[in-house]
Amino acid sequence: CMDRNKYPMPITCPRICEGDCAVLKRGDVFKAVPVLRRRKIIFEKQWFYLDKAIGHAYGTTFEVTSDGNLQPKRKVEEAPTETKEAGTDNRNIVDDGKSQKLTHDDIKALKDKGIKGQEIVQQLIENSTTFRDKTEFAQDKYIKKKRKKYEALITIVKPSTRILSTMYYAREPGKISHLRYDTLAQMLTLGNVRAGNKMVVMETCAGLVLGAVMERMGGYGTIIQMYPGGGPVRAATSCFGFPKHFFNNLHEFPLSKVDSLLCGTLSVETLPSEPEDTTLTEEEMNGLADEKQTSVQGTEEESSAETAMEINQTEEQETMDVNAEDAECKESKERENKENVREKQRKQWERRKKLTETAALLRERNADGLLVASKFHPTPLLLSLLEFVAPSRPFVVYCQYKEPLLECYTKLRERGGVVNLKLSETWLRSYQVLPDRSHPKLTMSGGGGYLLSGITVVLDKGKSDSSNSEALKMEEPSAKRCKVQDLCC
Repeated sequence: CMDRNKYPMPITCPRICEGDCAVLKRGDVFKAVPVLRRRKIIFEKQWFYLDKAIGHAYGTTFEVTSDGNLQPKRKVEEAPTETKEAGTDNRNIVDDGKSQKLTHDDIKALKDKGIKGQEIVQQLIENSTTFRDKTEFAQDKYIKKKRKKYEALITIVKPSTRILSTMYYAREPGKISHLRYDTLAQMLTLGNVRAGNKMVVMETCAGLVLGAVMERMGGYGTIIQMYPGGGPVRAATSCFGFPKHFFNNLHEFPLSKVDSLLCGTLSVETLPSEPEDTTLTEEEMNGLADEKQTSVQGTEEESSAETAMEINQTEEQETMDVNAEDAECKESKERENKENVREKQRKQWERRKKLTETAALLRERNADGLLVASKFHPTPLLLSLLEFVAPSRPFVVYCQYKEPLLECYTKLRERGGVVNLKLSETWLRSYQVLPDRSHPKLTMSGGGGYLLSGITVVLDKGKSDSSNSEALKMEEPSAKRCKVQDLCC
């Protein structure tokens, strides 16, 4: 028996395959793209193709060549250099734009010759009159800035919740209701999202919250997505690149039918009594009958044409060709229309079947958690969706603003059936961690939204409203009760 600690198993890195959804990274900028051959990608003012990236491991850094291809960057071992010449401070450096001897035309000429970005950066350093007078920290900052501008390096990473939430928050925060990545992490933690759960998700964040829940559950358990309008939006969910079996336990239900489901008046159209195959065969039989009729008509036309051939043979041949073409066009159109009708019927039948299955899951009212992150007012949503959650289960509501959650907090306290209600705001600050210069970054996020979380308990429906109001009065401070009583007198 081998010792696993002494002989660890090799870890296989996932490879980039055609058809995957990958994320391009350059510095702090991300972009999700599909991996397809001969498809032009434009990212950070550069164009290239992903053909030669297929087969490499995720996390590989590529260099963009002049012809738009990607080649893996080779790791160059830096030889031990001599002590850098650096100044003590930058007080004598004047930014007048004359310190660089190379002009824009010279740099453009270097690019046209095919010189790599690393060599361009080296020439910029050599032609700078103030580089050696700068401090060591300023020199490192200068090199880093020039490398970012002239070195065409792209890293391809595998999509994840952290990467996609960071990408959406930086590029299109309005599409995800300004849901910051740390707030999303708090939602998953407070909602106790784990494999095997039965989760109810209501979100209008382009499918980002749904994708985060699917990733955390790993394809095990059941997810019911509540959606407004005609259908769910899953633009961000498709960027995760989940395998097909992840969607087997994903169900959807429209918000417009939640009230009828709670009242017991949900009416789904009756399913077809016969399977789709029988209806298809009947329609095909009708199509064959039509073909027979058209063939009989064609023979009659041929016989009449033979009798009238002596009058004008050339004209009859032309009319016969035109009639045959018209008949073929009509037959093809009829077949296309029949196929479209069959496809629509099949899709409608599948949607009705899925709707009834999801309604049956919701009627059980035993969901293990509820996550709400939408642009709508949270109070009516939460009060109706809490009916599907089992007792002693967590729920989390996200909103960009505090006031709607305060109203929701008050309504839940009046209604009862919940404990451990908390209204919180996450605070995030990024730090620069470098030798001898670690400090908070100058720019930071102003706000990542607010979270209302709690745990459901069995609701005592026999409790009167008067007892609720008395309980609320007892919880108020004594000074406030006195003031209210004085005002009433």
